[in-house]
Amino acid sequence: MNIELVKLEKKHQLLLMEMIEEWKEDIEKNQTDGSPSAIFRHDPHDFGGYIKSIEDKEAVHSDRVPDSTFFCLDRNRNVLVGAVNIRHYLNDDLLLKGGHIGDGIRPSERRKGYATAMIGLALKECKRIGIKRVLMICNKENIGSAKSIQKNGGVLENEVVYPDGTVDQRYWIELRDE
Repeated sequence: MNIELVKLEKKHQLLLMEMIEEWKEDIEKNQTDGSPSAIFRHDPHDFGGYIKSIEDKEAVHSDRVPDSTFFCLDRNRNVLVGAVNIRHYLNDDLLLKGGHIGDGIRPSERRKGYATAMIGLALKECKRIGIKRVLMICNKENIGSAKSIQKNGGVLENEVVYPDGTVDQRYWIELRDE
C-alpha cells in the first residue's frame, strides 16, 4: 500500500470534490457516518474557504481545540481514500465523545486495509506533535473501525451507552519511543 497523509493543495481540489460527493451520497442513501466531520465543515467548491475551515489552530470557539486535518492519498492511483482529523489535546467533550483522532475512509475504498494504515500514519503525526497517549472512539457497531484501532495498539477502556441506546467504545493507544 503506497499511501501518505497530505495537507490539501490546489492540485488536490478535484480529488477532494470526488471524495466528498461520494461520501455525501453514501450518507444520504445509507444514513452512514460522516466521520471525520471536520471535512464537512465547509463547501469544497470554495476551495480557499474550505482549506481555512478544516484547520482550527487557534481554537477560537470555546468548545473546540486546535486540530489538524490530513487527507490520505493513494499515490499509485492518485486518489484520496480518506481523511483524519487530529485534535491536539482533549477537552471534557472530546474525552467523552470524539477522542484525539476522527477518521474515515470513503465508501468505495472501505475494507481494503486503508483505515488501519491511515491510523498508523495519524499516530506518527500525533507523536510528532507531542501526544503520548491517544484516545480513539468508535461506535460499537462499527466492527471495521474497532479492528483498525485494535491493530494499531488500541486497548478498550470502556463502553459508553447513550440515552438513545447507541454505544461507543473508548480505546487508548500508548505511543512508545522507538
